[in-house]
Amino acid sequence: MSVACGIVGLPNVGKSTIFNAITAAGAESANYPFCTIEPNIGVVDVPDERLEQIHQHITTDRIVPASVKIVDIAGLVKGAASGEGLGNKFLGNIKDCDAILHVVRCFEKGDIIHVSGSVDPMRDVEIIELELALADLDTVNRNIERVSKKARAQDKEAIFQRDIFEKAKMVLEAGKQLRSVEWKKEEHEALKPLCLITLKPVMFVANVGDDDLEGAGALPSRVREYATKNHAEFVALCGDIEGEIMKLPVEDRATFLADMGLKEPGLNRLVRKAYDLLGLQTYFTAGKIEIRAWTIHKGDTAPLAAGVIHTDFEKHFIRAEVYSVADLLHYKSEAAIRAAGKLRAEGREYVMRDGDICHFLIGK
Repeated sequence: MSVACGIVGLPNVGKSTIFNAITAAGAESANYPFCTIEPNIGVVDVPDERLEQIHQHITTDRIVPASVKIVDIAGLVKGAASGEGLGNKFLGNIKDCDAILHVVRCFEKGDIIHVSGSVDPMRDVEIIELELALADLDTVNRNIERVSKKARAQDKEAIFQRDIFEKAKMVLEAGKQLRSVEWKKEEHEALKPLCLITLKPVMFVANVGDDDLEGAGALPSRVREYATKNHAEFVALCGDIEGEIMKLPVEDRATFLADMGLKEPGLNRLVRKAYDLLGLQTYFTAGKIEIRAWTIHKGDTAPLAAGVIHTDFEKHFIRAEVYSVADLLHYKSEAAIRAAGKLRAEGREYVMRDGDICHFLIGK
């Protein structure tokens, strides 16, 4: 399955710097507002040490990690919904994203210009959330107008949609994010085609200074508390340091991280939290041609997992042969796993587990 995250934030908070760091795509980054005009799009591999662990015991021609698409758009400013700055026309570029990465500046030192003249992360969060709510409000109003004529003609589906859209309008007009409200399954399904941004799960990314890499200072702590209160994910990373890491040869990165007192790049933490945010997990297929990581939702059954490889696999699923990465590390080979009776035959009702290694039997 394809996974995409959209980056939002004020100008000059480090959105493109962080985009560069996590994608190594070389998006333009500079010390002036609206540096990014056209959206930057990059695809980043999901770091997963289990791929190499599998490769230690299974010979293959290639290793294919899972991936995440990252979309970085132009910075928003206060009044963007009414045309200030570059307006909010670029928000359309992230409407199809699965989650929002809200980058917030949480460092004061240096000569980077802040569009508001001072560093205040919670003010910045409030500005962006208001602009996103106003953008969604415009979308909702247009769709209320669209279904109202049929609703007046007593079309039941149109009446249902109008009522849900009106409920969403009330939430947005109250200055709230749509994700802050509990929506019934049928309500959520009615809103889904509108691609509303404030309905998407959000992760706050605190761009910290190189003197606060753990994000323990006062500024990122305020963002962390807000994220926790609003059931959002939070990660602190230093865009400049992450950029330096990505410029190094792979073999030199561990030493650099150790010198900085870090266990891993911020990218690893960000991607893991993005997976948690979206309720995702990974399973693997492994053989002579390739070892590949596949992304599925937690709770997906074996046929749904097979369908990620090819839609026909879900339709014609017969059974799955399953073992875990832990089994492979213990028994050293698939043949030994089979001989030990640890290779399980699972049917259509089997709920996949993170780290499963599968062979699927597909009918015609």
